[in-house]
Amino acid sequence: MQKLIAIVNVIAWGGFWAFGYLAFSAEPHQTGQMVIAAALAAMGGGLGMLAFLWLVRHSERTGYAKPANRARKREDDDIHGEVL
Repeated sequence: MQKLIAIVNVIAWGGFWAFGYLAFSAEPHQTGQMVIAAALAAMGGGLGMLAFLWLVRHSERTGYAKPANRARKREDDDIHGEVL
């Protein structure tokens, strides 16, 4: 499954860059082409980001990558309000 998601990730980011270039390089009077290319680029970027985040989460769960440093709240911490 992770290989399929990795392939989707590569294809989605490729679509993002290709359609993004088409959106930016379109002639100013071709607004239809510009809007369609921008929408396809946004979909490719969104799908690529979701696939990337899934791959990161999966690699942390399986032990392939070291989990990110995350702060944990202590249970004995009774500080409320502003701390100077």
